[in-house]
Amino acid sequence: MKTDIKLIDYLAVRRSIPAFQMAEPGPERAEIEEIIRLASRVPDHGKLAPWRFIVYRGEERARLGEELLKLALEAKPDLSEEMIQVERTRFTRAPVVIAVVSKAAPHFKIPEWEQLMSAGALCLNLLIAANAHGWVSNWLTEWFAYDERAYPLLGVAPGEKVAGFIHIGSSSFPPVERPRPELAETVTWVGGGDA
Repeated sequence: MKTDIKLIDYLAVRRSIPAFQMAEPGPERAEIEEIIRLASRVPDHGKLAPWRFIVYRGEERARLGEELLKLALEAKPDLSEEMIQVERTRFTRAPVVIAVVSKAAPHFKIPEWEQLMSAGALCLNLLIAANAHGWVSNWLTEWFAYDERAYPLLGVAPGEKVAGFIHIGSSSFPPVERPRPELAETVTWVGGGDA
């Protein structure tokens, strides 16, 4: 994304790049911190910050892939060679993967649902902040976001949930538009009077 692009122009073409199309380089620590700082500016009723980040970089990504492969093989021992490679490379597709972890919990004033939505907003803001810094990005969940057997491996604590894994890197592939819903299919108008 160009640094001088207008926000409205960016929103008109915003597009995720598939993680398997990503490559090195990726952002360094200082830039990742700035991306996270910008992304954290989300709606957060009660100022609870009901989420946190886990940043996966370097060789640790390959180790995580091997461990996730073991879990996948426990569930499906007859995985094809192609799927074995897919499992092995879950975290090495992009140079940086950031987990957004929801810490939503019962609260006397703030509904848990609002806390969960704040984590979702955070995922989208991470995509936008990464793009604003010139990187491509993608928000994925994958099976291990929902499999608590993987949580200790990933650094997710009991009672937490994974809102998404944000993959960030570079790509030489051009973004390809995908079908978007028609407004007539997704919008209900109430009041107004203009036809």
